[in-house]
Amino acid sequence: MIYEEPSSLPYGKLGIIGMFGCEDMISRIDFYLTHWRSEDAQSVGQLTLDAAAAPREGRFQVRASCPRFNTGEGKALIQQSVRGYDLYILTDMFNYGVTYSMYNQVIPMSPDDHFQDLKRIIAAAGGKARRITVIMPMLYEGRQHRRFARESLDCALALQELTSMGVENIITFDAHDSRVQNAVPLKGFENVPPTYQMLKALFKTYPDLTVNKENLMVVSPDEGGMARCIFYSSVLGVDLGMFYKRRDYTRMEHGRNPIVRHEFLGDNVAGKDIIVVDDMISSGDSILSIADILKSLGARRILVFCTFGLFCEGLERFDEAYERGVFDKVFTTNLIYRTAELKARLWYREVDMSKYISYIIDTLNYDRSISELLEPTMRIRRLLQGHRPAEAGLSHP
Repeated sequence: MIYEEPSSLPYGKLGIIGMFGCEDMISRIDFYLTHWRSEDAQSVGQLTLDAAAAPREGRFQVRASCPRFNTGEGKALIQQSVRGYDLYILTDMFNYGVTYSMYNQVIPMSPDDHFQDLKRIIAAAGGKARRITVIMPMLYEGRQHRRFARESLDCALALQELTSMGVENIITFDAHDSRVQNAVPLKGFENVPPTYQMLKALFKTYPDLTVNKENLMVVSPDEGGMARCIFYSSVLGVDLGMFYKRRDYTRMEHGRNPIVRHEFLGDNVAGKDIIVVDDMISSGDSILSIADILKSLGARRILVFCTFGLFCEGLERFDEAYERGVFDKVFTTNLIYRTAELKARLWYREVDMSKYISYIIDTLNYDRSISELLEPTMRIRRLLQGHRPAEAGLSHP
């Protein structure tokens, strides 16, 4: 994507806050924004409004912290004025790698802890910011988005609570079910797909990948993920398959009906590379079971796309499955916390989303439409045009 020169003044002074655990991502975003805004200033021969208002280092980070008392109670402190700012707050609700001390015990932060800190930061702004946008890559309580019995609707309540505090826009990635935005119909809610970045990383990792119906197929692990898989298969021009999850509805385990069996619905997969697309890896049971079935059906390479790699039950089962040749690579974004152990795995490939978030922030700060950023079809087509393994003599037999 070619960066466009701004056509108008910013909506307000640009400020970005990275919540606890987002330091690396916010530094990357700050780097891109500072670089782009410096080029803008040089091209017009003077500083733009927000560049002039940036800290002395020429950066847009707003200094903030959320210290805690020994009891576990917390507070938020914004260490500079944000009056009139167009404020963007990045938060990772699932970063258990950050901790706090409570009664001389080290406590890993839970999603509830992160959500409380987010509200504290918004409260510390005191309504002085001109606009507040929350960038929450993995939606808080996103899996508790609908009610089957006497259940709480946590995600809807969280969205309403944020907007009641003055948040104008909420940006998330690959929401488990984006219809939860109906809870806040008068506020901005953007569900951003990482499709282009995933495919770009795929082609860099596997330059020999042949994209046609004879050699490649997209597979959804369940009916709930069909929408994102339909897009992948359509833009790539390949066939689509799906797994049906047969569940035991007579019992509950960990709040869900356990899966008894995965049944594949689709064309012949023998000799084909398979892209399995899902929004998250939690325990990994479903993904590994699906990969095992596909391998038994004669699939060539199993390539897993998951926006969020949680790996709640560790990496050992993935290590064992990789050694058995069940799958070839797992692609996840860097939108949430990843352990050093995960990053070191041969079967893991990280997809960097920092530049994409920077584009979104920059575009919104100038109050321009982000429709083109949310619709990656044209970029993917250009990517496919540049991916020609046959011409490079790399196509597989």
